[in-house]
Amino acid sequence: MKETRREKTFDAIEVEVFNNRVSSIVEEMGANLVRSSFSPNIKERRDCSVALFDATGRAIAQAAHIPIHLGSLKGGVISVLDNFEPEQIKPGDAFVCNDAYLAGGTHLPDISIITPIFYDREIKFFTACLGHHSDVGGAVPGSISPDASTIFEEGIRIPPIRIVQQNIINDDIMKLIIQNTREPEDRLLDLKVQIATNNLGAIRLNNLIENMGIESLNKAVEDLLAYTDRRTRALISKLKNGEQSFTTWMDDDGVAGEKLPLTATVKVFGDKLELDFTGSGPQSRGAYNIMTTGVMATVAYAIKALLDPELPANEGLFNSISFSAPKGTILNPMFPAAVGARTTTCQKLSGAIFGAFAQLLPVEKTMASCHDVLAGMVFSGKSRKHDGTYVYLETIGGGNGARYNSDGMDGAHCHITNSLNMPVEAVENEYPLLVKEYTLIPNSGGAGEYRGGMGVAREIVILEDGTTFSGRADSYKTSALGHRGGSEGGNCRIVLNFATKEEQVMTPKQRLLTLKTGDSIRMETPGGGGFGKPSDRNKNSLMQDIIDGRITFETVKEFYGEQLLEEVKSLI
Repeated sequence: MKETRREKTFDAIEVEVFNNRVSSIVEEMGANLVRSSFSPNIKERRDCSVALFDATGRAIAQAAHIPIHLGSLKGGVISVLDNFEPEQIKPGDAFVCNDAYLAGGTHLPDISIITPIFYDREIKFFTACLGHHSDVGGAVPGSISPDASTIFEEGIRIPPIRIVQQNIINDDIMKLIIQNTREPEDRLLDLKVQIATNNLGAIRLNNLIENMGIESLNKAVEDLLAYTDRRTRALISKLKNGEQSFTTWMDDDGVAGEKLPLTATVKVFGDKLELDFTGSGPQSRGAYNIMTTGVMATVAYAIKALLDPELPANEGLFNSISFSAPKGTILNPMFPAAVGARTTTCQKLSGAIFGAFAQLLPVEKTMASCHDVLAGMVFSGKSRKHDGTYVYLETIGGGNGARYNSDGMDGAHCHITNSLNMPVEAVENEYPLLVKEYTLIPNSGGAGEYRGGMGVAREIVILEDGTTFSGRADSYKTSALGHRGGSEGGNCRIVLNFATKEEQVMTPKQRLLTLKTGDSIRMETPGGGGFGKPSDRNKNSLMQDIIDGRITFETVKEFYGEQLLEEVKSLI
């Protein structure tokens, strides 16, 4: 006799109200973290995240910040639970961690603070927040080098350790951490802000417990997770049973060599979904490896984005979804593989998942490939404001893929990243640097009935000798694929001394390039893929592209055809 699963009963309206209540707590925490931080990378670029977990480490809510950070946050909570017995954890304690192998992190610059929330002398919840600290030591400023061969080159490794004991910060632990970085004062102040941010969440949660009662609150949590599970299963059930695969490609493994595949196979069985990443390339010899927690965060993002962006961000999402990757691959590396540049691999992996789902979803839910990289540039030199060095970190958006009825977004982050740019004024105020140009790149979006989004160029002029530059990205060789006849997007590149006699085009993977006063570095990011046949593009839209400087006559002729070019010329 076939066993039937009994559905949990709950009031959907009450669940939605409770979801908004816990979401408001993490959103307030996130706003406090951004507003109170000292380092430009958190204060200006908002490279941080917060989340709420229950006593067993299940995710209850995550603020709408940066999806990849869920991996380190959840990994941090689980590592605390694995390394400390409940009786060892006391009210007023807080833990710090970042390590990929010892603490479930995804890379070392993401330092998590984990704070237990007690009620009636028992742990009921954890508040957790993460800041991407612009430097945590290691071989290069910024602590991320594409060609790092082991995690030991990437900075200080922090297992889950108690940094606050009964409301008193352990100054010895704090000194050990910050003095292993290039900007100890910024690390000190930001870590204290993270501790305070979790305390704010604790106050709000205790207020919620007093307001609802602990039994009602526990029931509301279970209802919320069950509600998310049911919604997810219902969405999966609408998909056709079977499996589909898609492969995206990286230029190399971070060091050199042939293109490296990232393969996603999506298998649908009734209301269950399995993602199998067999076929993905071997473990990176450089720093492009992703830990399992990073793969989990990437999968969570992709499923929400593809099935229903309004799905609550909690553990219920994974009751009906599983994933696997063979050990020793770039998606499941073996110790002590480096992981610092994992974000671009996550972006490419997201693209592979999107590509596999494109064969399962209706056309209106599909899109061409986005730029699928996280182009990063790091400058370092003598600080204007204190002894020692500064570290300026910037990640730059690119072009996103076109959809069935709209052009791709220009100059935006995609997939699992969501930080802001550093304002030009902030760069020039904080560092001996000058932003010469910050612009969209003409002709970088893939042609199609709907055009791919445009990439971005950011050019920095050096104002002090001895400044070092490191860069990381991908898609120097590979490109964002078009969909349903659309063309590929443009490529990524780094240019030294652009538009001068000393111009030199370089690959987007650079390590400690020493620059002199007057030198410039220009990073150009890829465009997104086009959607539909270019010959079907609306003439007025194409005309507006030319008027706006998004595309040149030569590119129109090459991709859209001479006849369409002549028709557009007649309209201008």
